[in-house]
Amino acid sequence: MILPPALVLGVHLLMPVADDVPTLNVEQVCQGIAQQGGVTFHDAAVGEEKKNCVDSEKAIRDQLVKEWSTFAAPDKVACTSESRTGGESSYTELLTCLEMARDVRAMNNDQKGNATQIPPVQGVKSKQP
Repeated sequence: MILPPALVLGVHLLMPVADDVPTLNVEQVCQGIAQQGGVTFHDAAVGEEKKNCVDSEKAIRDQLVKEWSTFAAPDKVACTSESRTGGESSYTELLTCLEMARDVRAMNNDQKGNATQIPPVQGVKSKQP
């Protein structure tokens, strides 16, 4: 079956794409964090706190750029969508979501593979019968 060119060109629009780290506007969340930091709205420290927050978010975005390819595509789509929900976006929230999804997947895979034997926690001596 030959598909019409318009259909072929439009198919990719139906699938969410998470190939690159999204660009999030962290200004709003950083402003809120700065204002909730115990300083008054007119205090000069609000500007400094906001700058520190934005700088931290930029560093986390840089970390995400390095690690992006290691996360599962469905997790990227879900976590990106979640991090954009509610109006305040944060790379910290996005990274946390991706790491948790990855870790849960790894735990589930480990449990399936090691259903009969769970290794002891490091530093804890097991009791000998």
